[in-house]
Amino acid sequence: MTIIERPVTPRSESLNESGPAGRDAGSRDISSAGAKFRTPANRPLVVKAFAFVAVLFTIWHIFASFLWIFPPSPLRQLAPGESLTSYMLPLFGQSWTVFAPEPINGDYHFNVRALVTDEGGQEIETEWVSANEVELSMVINNLFPPRAGAQSEELASNYLDAWRGLNAEQREVVAEDFLENQWQLALTNDLESLGLPAENSTEDVQNPAVVTGFLYRERQASAYATQVAKAMWGDGVEEVQYRISRQDVVPFGERNSSSAVRPDPTILLPGWREAYVVEGQDEAAFAEVFQRQYERLSGVKVER
Repeated sequence: MTIIERPVTPRSESLNESGPAGRDAGSRDISSAGAKFRTPANRPLVVKAFAFVAVLFTIWHIFASFLWIFPPSPLRQLAPGESLTSYMLPLFGQSWTVFAPEPINGDYHFNVRALVTDEGGQEIETEWVSANEVELSMVINNLFPPRAGAQSEELASNYLDAWRGLNAEQREVVAEDFLENQWQLALTNDLESLGLPAENSTEDVQNPAVVTGFLYRERQASAYATQVAKAMWGDGVEEVQYRISRQDVVPFGERNSSSAVRPDPTILLPGWREAYVVEGQDEAAFAEVFQRQYERLSGVKVER
């Protein structure tokens, strides 16, 4: 038998030829790939500037939200002028009034009725419809309630707050009917004239912002009432009237008393207003949603 000996390459030589060479090549590849990534030190100036601005904006947003949520205090003066209000409203506005020291302690209601001209030309005064009850039906037992479920309640609260800033004579004017085409101008002139002190009076001139703020809420309420009326009674709506009320809950100290009753509501009844439509509103979409919720709530089909 012949034995053939094959040459054996030493393991160390094999490693020197393949392993180290492979590792060196691999190291070069990794180094080349690593060179493609930028470190924080050599990022473009635009990226650094954007990150800096984003950090500043985040700090401002957190600080502004803190000032807005926190009870009113001198800290709010750190934000100049109306910058805090302008920034938070309408996108970031929020209220945590469910907590002490002044939690929510009352209900607001916004009711609407209208004067409608039917096909025979006869004017009909409708019954009252509770807009806030219709809206709240979209919120109750809804895990993802729509923002529309609180429109009229918020509107009633804002309107009542603005009305409280008027003097006694101005409040009497608000209770009057304004039915002409230029009713907003007439109402504005009457309210502004009554904000001036009488001759030889020691009273101060009323801050013009009081009337301006109230007129803004007046337009909102009139426009919303018109939308509700048209959703319920169609395009024959000529005039609208809304009733705003607030009723406090049982006082905390009497909550366990079996004889405790809620205080009487505060009712505000402005006069009749000419139907007011804001341009750009989608009346059909509003009517569809409002009618559907009203029918679900009342079980009565809307006949327009």
